[in-house]
Amino acid sequence: MARHGRGRWFTDLRPLRESADFRRLWIGQSVSQLGQQMATVTVAYQVWVITESPFAVGTLGIVALVPLVALGLYGGALVDHYDRRAVALWTAAGLWICTAVLLAQALLGLESVALLYGVVAVQSGLFAVNSPARSAIIPRLVPAHLLPAANALGMAAYNLGFTVGPLLGGVLIAWRGIGSTYAVDLLTFTAALYALVRLPPIPPQGERRGVPGLRSVVEGIQWLRRAPNLRMTFIVDLCAMVLAQPRALFPALALTVYAGGPSALGLLQAAPAIGSLVAFTFSGWVGRVHRQGVAVVVAVVAYGAAVALAGVAAIGLPGILWLVVVMLALSGSADMVSAAYRSTMLQQAAPDALRGRLQGVFTVVVAGGPRLGEFVAGTVAELTSEAEAMLYGGVACMVATLLVVTWQRGFLRYDARRPTP
Repeated sequence: MARHGRGRWFTDLRPLRESADFRRLWIGQSVSQLGQQMATVTVAYQVWVITESPFAVGTLGIVALVPLVALGLYGGALVDHYDRRAVALWTAAGLWICTAVLLAQALLGLESVALLYGVVAVQSGLFAVNSPARSAIIPRLVPAHLLPAANALGMAAYNLGFTVGPLLGGVLIAWRGIGSTYAVDLLTFTAALYALVRLPPIPPQGERRGVPGLRSVVEGIQWLRRAPNLRMTFIVDLCAMVLAQPRALFPALALTVYAGGPSALGLLQAAPAIGSLVAFTFSGWVGRVHRQGVAVVVAVVAYGAAVALAGVAAIGLPGILWLVVVMLALSGSADMVSAAYRSTMLQQAAPDALRGRLQGVFTVVVAGGPRLGEFVAGTVAELTSEAEAMLYGGVACMVATLLVVTWQRGFLRYDARRPTP
């Protein structure tokens, strides 16, 4: 009974014990995610140091968005057509090369914003194909009854990387310079490559003819148009990530408002993930909520409120860094709850034949929304201030979410016991 009680609150580790392939893939992803987040902080830091412009930092988001959308939608069709291990492996090799380029430019002291933008764009396009491929692999590695636990472990790895990576990145930049973080990213990403190399071939199930074209992509989008509940999960997430994504503001906040350095930047970057990881650790109650549409709406509104309060704290109490960190951590907790329910709804209500294409759309929204949000936040901050941009963005998120729910009220009636797309 005690073991069962713990299982209601903490992560289920059975997928790691029962599948060696999943275990290697999870370890590789966990380690590489750590280095990846260190590199992400470093790129934003480099752009800020070169330009001292929040707009330039925010432009990183729009630079990444275009290839993410274009290749994310088509990448899902590739995943539904070709060997998923091969797709994941080749795109991962491309990401490794991009990291090597970042390391080389840092060691050579090039200080070229255009080069940084170019590498980020290529990385984004490769990620847009790699992410759906890795997600579609998991159901072939673990039995169906362990899929929720496997996805939960993936979320834990993701949030751990977002927590520790920015903190270590800030410390390493201050101690050894920007090249050190790119070097660590290069080394850790090797673990992800090794895990993919060890996988067996994973061809998609069913008949495949020719090279997937635009029609294959359109089929997935047309199905989504007939799935109002799943469509709403994407819309409300865009309300949060496009209107209230403060990540592009962190370099300026750390170096100006809080008169800190790379360490303060690392703390701000890590704060949302810290809150997300804490919420995940004690998320046993999440599975007992059946009205998941309501839960998503409440979580997104709470996210917007936390970001708005972070802006208020930065405006009214600019000398108290910990208060903004707490607000950002609360935003991360709310975002984790929203993500858990949105992922579950997609897994329960979407057909297997469209898994790659719908996962591609999911990747575009989940990864592309924040990128567009970075551009929006950077632009608003350029016109006002970083703190005001957080305040206005948080309020806009809450208002937009309530408006779209008023338009699509059926989303509030979604019941996990009778999942309907």
